[in-house]
Amino acid sequence: MNAFAQRLGYGRAAQPVRVQVFDQALLWVTVALLAFGLVMVYSASIALPDNPKFARYAHTHFLLRHAAFMVLSFIVALLAFQVPMTTWEKVAPWLFVLSLLLLVVVLIPHVGKGVNGARRWITLGFMSFQPSELAKFAVLLYAADYMVRKMDVKERFFRAVLPMAAAVAIVGLLLLAEPDMGAFMVIAVIAMGILFLGGVNARMFFLIAAVMTVAFVLMIALSDWRRERIFAYLDPWSEKHALGKGYQLSHSLIAIGRGEIFGVGLGGSVEKLHWLPEAHTDFLLAVIGEEFGLIGVLAVIVAFLWMTRRIMHIGRQSIALDRVFAGLVAQGVGIWIGFQAFINMGVNLGALPTKGLTLPLMSYGGSAILMNLVAISVVLRIDYENKVLMRGGRR
Repeated sequence: MNAFAQRLGYGRAAQPVRVQVFDQALLWVTVALLAFGLVMVYSASIALPDNPKFARYAHTHFLLRHAAFMVLSFIVALLAFQVPMTTWEKVAPWLFVLSLLLLVVVLIPHVGKGVNGARRWITLGFMSFQPSELAKFAVLLYAADYMVRKMDVKERFFRAVLPMAAAVAIVGLLLLAEPDMGAFMVIAVIAMGILFLGGVNARMFFLIAAVMTVAFVLMIALSDWRRERIFAYLDPWSEKHALGKGYQLSHSLIAIGRGEIFGVGLGGSVEKLHWLPEAHTDFLLAVIGEEFGLIGVLAVIVAFLWMTRRIMHIGRQSIALDRVFAGLVAQGVGIWIGFQAFINMGVNLGALPTKGLTLPLMSYGGSAILMNLVAISVVLRIDYENKVLMRGGRR
């Protein structure tokens, strides 16, 4: 009888149930996107040294730099994971001020680095840092902290919304001076999303949305080169635009069309051979479409959809546990990653005008990878604190 009982497990001590300390599925999807991005950055940039502009670079130049950025970003993200959300809440206003200062510094001649007429980078020796990427994260934290502090007046427009709108407007003016309208658009959507999720009156929200829409329309209408981009988007194949503002879009569409269903195979892209500009940054998805076809593009879309949905779920879970700041931060990260991926994919597929936004976690760029990983590490920290709280512990 004893032997029979032991076989059934009655004689063994109860085994403790293993609880994940954080969302491992989210971590592995992030790692998968980073790894695929590294492979595609190498594929998209391997032929660049054949161009006289990049003649001094080795064929592995962008691969090695991107890998180095990833290693550095992982280390910083690991450190960010150790920071409790209470600390992030305390430093949110100061981080916002720091981001404003850096956005001013980047505009100073001989300090900010200019590329193709845009002054967006500060040279740090081993890498060029883009303050607008920090600004996305800083505005996200500041907006979440602001909504928590203004919970009691969120029904009053001038006391609840106007100060936050002024802060975003200041950031916007600095970004438009670079110019970087794409980053401003992402920051505006992040701020509006957090205001809405934080419980701002629906009429106020739609009023803000209407004002922002009118503002962006005026920015386009009053700028000759922005208007030209819209016209090129509407007709990229015309004789006027095919070799001008519509050049990138037309070659992106050629790349994706050439890939068909299953693609031409890794490394087989023709468009990356000096036809498609910025193939390893803004138009990485076009190279994915050419080499892996519709299947590859759909895999990337599904991965970002799942990631955004999972991050939003972590945010809702945190709010359900009465951790409003942490919940709004997580949902803000979801809006950031999801919206920027949507814009980049829309541009590559010809559904949206060219905006100059990279594909999160995948495109070449040290600042973007760094801040994307820091943001996701903060989400993992939120999930970790949620799980600790649900087990009855202290976060």
